[in-house]
Formats: sequence, structure tokens, C-alpha cells
Amino acid sequence: MNMGIIGGIVGSIIGLVGGIIGTYCCIKNTNGPKEKAFMIKISIFGWIGIIVFLTLIFLLPGYYRFYLWVPYGIILPIVIVKGNKMQTKIRKEESKEKGVK
Repeated sequence: MNMGIIGGIVGSIIGLVGGIIGTYCCIKNTNGPKEKAFMIKISIFGWIGIIVFLTLIFLLPGYYRFYLWVPYGIILPIVIVKGNKMQTKIRKEESKEKGVK
């Protein structure tokens, strides 16, 4: 078998396992039920987004693949920043609720 194919397969498997472990750790390290629900929702949204992006990369012809990187490169950082802000907000709200009880 060609070394490029082997490298692509092994690299893909390592990337997938890393994504699964990262998702698990993000959900496991939450502090409360609202934060955990938010992380599960955002993780599902993220996995679906990545799957759609990769599917389009493989299915679209030639130079159209290049154009996919433009919205991906704009949308991904925005979603990350807004998601982190929302998680911080939820975490603060839950810590206030715990302090009241």
C-alpha cells in the first residue's frame, strides 16, 4: 500500500480519536447541569458542522473546495468566541445559584 494512503488513514484515525477525547473532556469538566447541557449541544453542533464541511470538501469539484475555506475560516472563530462567552456566562450563573442555596 502507498505510504501516503497509510499516512492519511492513520492521521485521520488519530484526528478522530483526538476529537472524541476532546469532546468527552469538555463535557466531563463542566460544573453544572446547564453548562453540561450547553456543552453537549455545542459539541453536537460542532461535529455536524465538521462532518458537513468535510463531506463538501470531498464531494465538490476542483476550485470550489477552496471557496469552502472562506466561510469556514470566518464562522469557526466566531462560534468559538461566542461559545466560550456563553459557557462563561452559564458557569457564573450556576456558581451564583449554588452560593444562594
